[in-house]
Amino acid sequence: MRKPKIYMETTLFNFYVDEGRGLGHTATVKLFQEIAAGKYEAYTSAYVLDELEQAPAEKQDKMMGLIAEYNISVLEYSEEADALANVYVEEGVVPSKYRTDGVHIAISAVNDLDMVVSMNFQHIVKRKTKIATGSINILNGYRAVEIYNPMEVVEDEND
Repeated sequence: MRKPKIYMETTLFNFYVDEGRGLGHTATVKLFQEIAAGKYEAYTSAYVLDELEQAPAEKQDKMMGLIAEYNISVLEYSEEADALANVYVEEGVVPSKYRTDGVHIAISAVNDLDMVVSMNFQHIVKRKTKIATGSINILNGYRAVEIYNPMEVVEDEND
């Protein structure tokens, strides 16, 4: 069985370094550990790097360091992903002000990844977004990308 290919959205890097985030932090750290153990093939993107660069220097260094430490592949900017994200905005799935949230899903679709993992419950990990982006992806020749938060992805001790 092949390893699932997962896209690590910006919020995961924040939740990893911010220990005051309770279960979100714990599950995010566990997800990174599962990546290190070879359970997943992990990706992020140049769009995430852009967002991480807006953090304060000390936090930015820690978050950027996770990419190298966990051998996370960085997907480059993509006109194809930008075009698909524009469709999400045009269809009212993602507000234009938060278009980059749609780009995270779109870049996962155009690179044939299995899932997006995020702690962004406002525009990404949301029923409407999951259903609508899946439909739009299929209509545009891509497959639906699964969207989860880390708590839904990591193994429980009882699993």
